[in-house]
Order: sequence, then structure tokens, then C-alpha cells
Amino acid sequence: MSAPGDAPVGLGLGLLSIGRTWGYRSEPPPPEADARRLLECAVEAGVRCFDTAPAYGSSEERFGAFLATLGSRREGLLVATKFGEHWDAAAGSSFTDHSYDALRRSLDQSLRLLGRIDLLQVHKATVATVGAPDVVRALEYARSLGISHLGASISDVAAAEAACAVGLYSHLQFPYNTLNRTLEPVFALASRHGLQVLVNRPFAMGQLLHDTPRAREVALRESLEQILRQSFTGYVLTGTKSVDHLRQTLAAFRSRGG
Repeated sequence: MSAPGDAPVGLGLGLLSIGRTWGYRSEPPPPEADARRLLECAVEAGVRCFDTAPAYGSSEERFGAFLATLGSRREGLLVATKFGEHWDAAAGSSFTDHSYDALRRSLDQSLRLLGRIDLLQVHKATVATVGAPDVVRALEYARSLGISHLGASISDVAAAEAACAVGLYSHLQFPYNTLNRTLEPVFALASRHGLQVLVNRPFAMGQLLHDTPRAREVALRESLEQILRQSFTGYVLTGTKSVDHLRQTLAAFRSRGG
């Protein structure tokens, strides 16, 4: 079940913050040049997993434009996106639609923007949707396009259990941090079923770094240590839009052998 860029546990970059307002302090996305600088810094620093989605506003478009400049450096990267949650640019909000037609249109658009997808995940996956006929059909369509790694982005243990039971998925994505340990059982569940894990919101959308009297380096290290005490294979996804924050996170990650 390996995919490009796989490692026992690596640090990846979630790309929500370069596409729309997000985070504990609801910060807007960076200017185009700053987003490009962040992505270039990540690749140069050895980040190999990048996670985006249609519901992340302009994230796929920005990231796809960057990928087109990489040439042979694109090889070895794990480019992950999702379908199921969609972005309404006019309203400035997202909505969920897991119907086959909506999923197929979303995937076609993502492929056009990104060029190639290494991992496709069902966004806002639930017990009801992970094995739904329309979703399974859309995943089969994805496989017909050469996408062999499929995942589910879940927010509760029951959805993770259902995804494992379906037998279609190689990856599970979910939030986990020191303020939210609800999904801790999913680590063992994924391990039993041979699934890789993408941990999102490791710093609680920035809350763990802002609402603390500790130095940022200490908060980063302690937050990562809580996650890396779990047994899993996959990635921890930092959602920063700051080059400095990315470098600090990489240093903290690597300082403990990550």
C-alpha cells in the first residue's frame, strides 16, 4: 500500500491556509508570491506529502500551478486531494455532495488543476458515505484514471471503522492533538487494517501555539511528541502558511528523530 513519498512517519503540509481564510485566528490566505515561496521552501526542505482539496478555495489552483513548474522534482511527492466537500466561490463557503455526478465533476476538475493525483480521499466521510454506491462508483472511476491510493477523511471513530470494513481504502485522515484526543483509537484501528494515517490539525489550528505561555519551539515539540507517541505509518500535516513556522515545525519534528 505504499505511495510516492511514503516514510514511517513524515511531516506533510496541509494546504487549506493558502486557499481560503482558516485557522484559530481566521487569517486570510497569503498573496500568490508568498504561497509560492511557502511551497518552494517545503519542497527544498524535504517535505514530500502535500494535502489539498476543492473545498480549500483556491488551494488546488495555486498548488497545481506550482507543481507545473517542478519538472522532475514532482517525482517522489505525494499529492493528495479529496472529493465530496465542494467550494462555492460566490458564497465563500463549502457544501457537501457525495452524489456520483458531483464527485466525478470534482475529480475531473482536480485532475485538470493538479495534473496527477497520488491519493484521493473522500472528504467529510461518514458511516453512511464511505461505502455508499455513488461513492464506490466514483472511487472506481478514480481507479480507471490511474489513481490507486484511496482514503477517507473522517471525524469520528465509527466512520473510521466503517471505512476499514469497506476494504477500499489505504489511508485515513483525521484530526488529533493534545486538545482533541477523541480519535486516538483510530491509530490502532488503522494499524490493524494496514492503513496509513494522515494526522491533521496537530496544533489545533494554531490554538496550541497562540494560547500558551511557553516558547513556540517548546509548544511545537510537545504537540508533536503527543502525536508521535502513537504507533502509525503516514504523515503529520501542519497547516501553516508561514515559511518561518514551517521551518520551526520541521526543526522540532526532526529534533526528536522524526
